[in-house]
Amino acid sequence: MEYFVHRSSFIDENVNIGAGTKVWHFSHIMSGAKIGWDCIIGQNVCIERDVTIGNRCKVQNNVSVYKGVVLEDEVFCGPSCVFTNVYNPRAFIERKHEFRPTLVKRGATIGANATIVCGATIGRYALIAAGAVVKSDVPDYAIVAGVPAQQVGWTCKCGTTLKANGEGLKAKGEGTIRSEANGEGLVAKGEVTTVCSSCRNVYALRDGQFIIVREK
Repeated sequence: MEYFVHRSSFIDENVNIGAGTKVWHFSHIMSGAKIGWDCIIGQNVCIERDVTIGNRCKVQNNVSVYKGVVLEDEVFCGPSCVFTNVYNPRAFIERKHEFRPTLVKRGATIGANATIVCGATIGRYALIAAGAVVKSDVPDYAIVAGVPAQQVGWTCKCGTTLKANGEGLKAKGEGTIRSEANGEGLVAKGEVTTVCSSCRNVYALRDGQFIIVREK
């Protein structure tokens, strides 16, 4: 096999696992699941039927990924984070026809013990703080925390929290661009931007969306 499965784990029939992926102790991958290449599936993980997990994802210990959840490429699921697929479950009422889909977009991070209530979409490279309870959509690059989760800032693609002043977007100090467009024509006149202190990527709030406008 081009992938590794620890002998204590169980892989059902009709499972697709990409090259380089590692499935560690006491995990269960159920029929119809698709896991991309170079993923890490930690200890005591359950991936349910028909779940799709992209390439280079990391699902840490004690995580259950239920039917209806889709993880795009390079998603990080911290230890013991929680997904759901029924909004108002009862043990005595069958509600499989009421599953609400959950989408975690490319590069997003879900912190340890965070809960993602079904029906939410987690934006690209968003960061969910440890212990947060997410009940609604999270924008690209947003940092959310608390119960229920609320946005507390913005994060770079590299995971660095973007420094901000009272405007909530403009970076402090060197590298801040505001007013005329720069030499590459990426930043419009008057557009508020922020520069990552670590990797120097440049971001802007444009038409209500936080976007990357220059990547180093």
